[in-house]
Amino acid sequence: MTTVLSTRALGRATLARQLLLDRSEMPVLAAVGHLGGMQAQEPQEPFTGLWTRLRAFAPGTLSDLLVGRDVVRIHLMRRTVHLVTADDAVAWRARHDAMLRGKVLGVYRRDLAAVDLDELAAAGREVMADGEPRTMAELTRALAGRWPAVAPRALGEMLISALLPMAQTPPRGVWRQKAGVRNVPLASWLGRALDPADPDGTDAVGQALVRRYLAAYGPAASADLRAWCGLAGLPAAVAAVRGELVSFRDARGRELLDLPDAPRPDPDTPAPVRFLPAFDNAILGYQDRSRIIDDAHRGVSVAGIRVVLLDGRVAATWTVTDATVRVTPLRHLAPAERDDVAEEGRRLAAFLSDGEGDRIEITTPAA
Repeated sequence: MTTVLSTRALGRATLARQLLLDRSEMPVLAAVGHLGGMQAQEPQEPFTGLWTRLRAFAPGTLSDLLVGRDVVRIHLMRRTVHLVTADDAVAWRARHDAMLRGKVLGVYRRDLAAVDLDELAAAGREVMADGEPRTMAELTRALAGRWPAVAPRALGEMLISALLPMAQTPPRGVWRQKAGVRNVPLASWLGRALDPADPDGTDAVGQALVRRYLAAYGPAASADLRAWCGLAGLPAAVAAVRGELVSFRDARGRELLDLPDAPRPDPDTPAPVRFLPAFDNAILGYQDRSRIIDDAHRGVSVAGIRVVLLDGRVAATWTVTDATVRVTPLRHLAPAERDDVAEEGRRLAAFLSDGEGDRIEITTPAA
């Protein structure tokens, strides 16, 4: 008989894999790698995501890694901007090519119907050959004469997020810095060529993605894996590594795969209060998010709303203004829960204000 894992058991496994059950001593670069990257279209959010996961996290460490080109901001999983290690960017980017093109065409197919994408890519590479960072507007202005009837936004989105592997350069993504998006060819930025797609069709990268995903998100179904990376063509990779894996079922009867020695804590393991940033992959990395968020609140996970975990589940949202963290519960909080949220919220306020304040306000949920 296949073991059935309860929703609570899956939640505790997620917390352990996501470094949310106990703050980790893992170095920052290793943590970004372990998580398979961090969704980062909101440039400052990864700092909160690492603060809530790592002991004694210093934001300058992540900034230094970005400036030093050990981590990069690129369009990758789900065509969203992710902060990933340079090694993962080099290894994974080609495997995402078809998905990235498809995602852009899903939005701009009519605009790009008359555009030869190979010709567009060649023209874009010519403009970017000097290695100088450019905004999307600067790039599309340089190409306007070639495709005058095509909306510049469509050309730019296809070039920057799909056809040309690009890195977003600092100071965007640096702690406390506000800066627009400037793009540079990824290979030029890193000083090394990107790994090509597997020529023999074995999809070693796809197999590596399966293992890496399960290490940070398992146990999980194939649909969860697709929801995380956006890649449709991974059934063969899953089949190739299946012999290395163990199998479970969830309460809905779905098959869940996992690495045999990965942590699966007791469902009654205490789970501390954790403040998650907007678009955190601990929630978005699954098709079925019920292990961590109630269906009634699923919408907050895709709306860029920051959330608070209580006993391992989303129980409140939070914002910050003038060094004050404001928490809005999604359900009634017992006095002890409010105390725990307030204590962790004060730590977060101090972190976000560089120690200048630790104020927190918790509202009363509507009846």
